[in-house]
Amino acid sequence: MKGLTWDHPRGYGPLDELARREGGVEWDRQPLEGFESTPIAALAAKYDLLVVDHPGLGAAAGHLVPMEELLDAAELAAWRAGTIGASYDSYVLDGRTWALPIDAAAQVSVATFADQPKTWDDVLSLAREGGVTPCLGGPHALLMFFALCVAYGAEPFTDASVGERAVEVMAELVASADSSLWGRNPIGVLAAMTDGPVRYCPLVYGYTGYPLLSFHDAPAGPAGIGSVLGGTGIAVSRQAPPDEARAVVRRLIAPDVQTEVFPAQGGQPADRRVWTRPGFHHDTAETVARAWVRPREPGYVRFQTEASRILRDGIAAREARVHDRLVARYQEWRDA
Repeated sequence: MKGLTWDHPRGYGPLDELARREGGVEWDRQPLEGFESTPIAALAAKYDLLVVDHPGLGAAAGHLVPMEELLDAAELAAWRAGTIGASYDSYVLDGRTWALPIDAAAQVSVATFADQPKTWDDVLSLAREGGVTPCLGGPHALLMFFALCVAYGAEPFTDASVGERAVEVMAELVASADSSLWGRNPIGVLAAMTDGPVRYCPLVYGYTGYPLLSFHDAPAGPAGIGSVLGGTGIAVSRQAPPDEARAVVRRLIAPDVQTEVFPAQGGQPADRRVWTRPGFHHDTAETVARAWVRPREPGYVRFQTEASRILRDGIAAREARVHDRLVARYQEWRDA
C-alpha cells in the first residue's frame, strides 16, 4: 500500500520504523504546510493511507472510509478511552470516525530556561525585556488568537471584548519581537530558539527532539489555560484494500507501537499513558488534555489561512479594527 505522512521525524520516524519491521506500506512525505495547501480529498485519490489533521475532515469525509467499517465498536471505544484529551473526538464528525489519532500535540510554552511565566500578564512583562517571540506563521496566527480567547474566557467569535483583548496581546508581543522571527512556523521558531537570540515563545506546538529547550503548560489567563489541539490521525482512503488497511491501522494504535515505537523514533503518540512519563513532555500533559478543538466544517481550512493573514498583516501594520475585519471574514465563511 501507499501512504502519505509529513516530512518531520515526528511524522515519518515511527511509520518508517514500523514499515521496516513489518512491511505493508511505502510512506511518501509532504511538507507540514501540505496539510493546509492540499485537500485531503485530492490526496485520497493517490494514497491508500493518509496521515491527516482534523480541521480538513469536513471537506474530505466522502473520500475516506469511516473507522466503524474497519474496526469493531469495542476496539474504537478502547482507543477513545486510551487517548489524551480530545484527540479521538477531533476526528469524529456527523457521528462517524474518519481517522484515528496516532499523534498528539497542543500549543504549549517553550523556553531556554526552566522557570517560565505562568500567566499572560507574566508573559507580557517578560516580552518587554526582549528575547520573546510569538509564532504566527501559516495558520498559527489564528490558532494563537483562538488560544487567547479561550484563556481570556470565551469561545472564539462569541465575545467581542475577549476577541479584541486577544488581538491586543498578540500586537504587544509582535511590537517587542524580531520581525524576522515571529512570522515563522513552529519548526522555524524552535530552530531560532536552539541557535539564536530567542529565549521564550508562549504558544507553539510542542515537538520532541529539542533537548536544549524546556516545554511547559501554556500560560493561563483569567479563565485558565488556553490552547488549541493539534496532532495527526491515520485515515484510510476509499481505494485502499480493506483487510490490509485494517491491519496497519490496528498496529498503529497498538499499545507496543504507541508506547515503545513512537517515543523511540521521535513521535508524540496519542496514547495518554506516554504523556504521564517523566521526561516525555511531562510538563505539558495538562495543556494537551484540555486543548480546544477547532471547527472542521467545509471551508474551514481556507478561512484559517485567510484569517491568519488578516491578523498578521493588520497587527504588523498597527491597523485599527483588526478584530472587526476578522469577525467579518468569519461571518462570510459561516454564511456561505
